[in-house]
Amino acid sequence: MLLIFLEAMLALVLFLLLIWWTMFSGRKGGELHRDADDTPDAQPPGKDPKP
Repeated sequence: MLLIFLEAMLALVLFLLLIWWTMFSGRKGGELHRDADDTPDAQPPGKDPKP
């Protein structure tokens, strides 16, 4: 029973380390900022504005 508990705890720790590593191992300065021309109201590519 103790062996099953230790194995489950090891699996949980490995899972949490994997989640932590993937969340916080990104860019050093954080996410890139959008350029000034990328405004939320801009039309997606390929869409013609209504006349």
